[in-house]
Amino acid sequence: MIIVTTLDATPDDVDRIRERVESLGLRTHLSRGETHTVIGCIGDEEKLDHLPLRSLPGVAHVHRVMKPFKLAAREFAAGPSRVSMGDVEVGGQDLVVIAGPCSVEGEEMILESADAVRAAGGKGLRGGAFKPRTSPYSFNGLGVRGLELLAQARERSGLPVVTEVMDTRQVQDVAGHADVLQVGARNMQNFALLTEVGRVHRPVLLKRGMSSTIRDLLLAAEYVMKQGNMDVILCERGIRTFETATRNTFDLAAIPVLKAETHLPVIADPSHAGGRRELVAPLSFAAIAAGADGLMVEIHPEPSQALSDGDQSLDFDEFREFMVGLQPFAAAAGRRLSVGDRTPARAAVTG
Repeated sequence: MIIVTTLDATPDDVDRIRERVESLGLRTHLSRGETHTVIGCIGDEEKLDHLPLRSLPGVAHVHRVMKPFKLAAREFAAGPSRVSMGDVEVGGQDLVVIAGPCSVEGEEMILESADAVRAAGGKGLRGGAFKPRTSPYSFNGLGVRGLELLAQARERSGLPVVTEVMDTRQVQDVAGHADVLQVGARNMQNFALLTEVGRVHRPVLLKRGMSSTIRDLLLAAEYVMKQGNMDVILCERGIRTFETATRNTFDLAAIPVLKAETHLPVIADPSHAGGRRELVAPLSFAAIAAGADGLMVEIHPEPSQALSDGDQSLDFDEFREFMVGLQPFAAAAGRRLSVGDRTPARAAVTG
């Protein structure tokens, strides 16, 4: 259930409304917009049936959220949510580009990658320390050492770090090194993991499962948010269909549907969607036009030598050209995108 306040509701009015609701054992969540405030009621809503909410000073409307996902529903917030990723805000006017290698393979390559991302105007560094691989014989990441290298790259470049967590036992280690915890497609319905990341004070980047519906994705987000962590970023990365020409089928329609159904920011991963580097740019252009708040792109200093996903990774020159190519599409979508306005932090690093 949500309570929408009147335009002239005072802070005392809002506090009294929340006190009445919480006195019945429910929790409340406040979302302030430019013109009104939305008070979300979390818990057994039947307890509110006999409470004369509409008669309380400052109450304009009371609505039941009929969707199975409550906290993630667009009605639950006064406007689109913005999630802070370090000093970077996802969901605002800026188009946020997160880039980096699929896997952290060593110190030199991740530091070079961070420099390249920063120099081209990227806002975040991605890189896998723990990697879910179909084959147990494939490179599975450097683990905790990979996390340490990502933290080193963040210190060097100033970029916030996004990395995947695969298991509840890894959550504290990853949260101690990263700015954003990524839950990958294979773990989207790992409910124990979703619950655990919901208990830490780190934004969560939630990728859509390769065989999951939009409803499934939003209910997965609900698991995180139900634990009190409202900072969730949704990621469309393509779904599995009968088509074999691409690695996955990029569900472009999912982006505007999600923007209509939820207040959470939505980004796209064109690298995994297409599986080929030549598809990254056109899929990104389409995602921006569809309303995506950002992109997550794979790059590598030498894609042909990458230990994972080299076919879909851009090299540094390609990434720089890619960022320049995004500008007209970002402008047409009413987004800001700064390109090449940063210099590599290498010269400032000693030791």
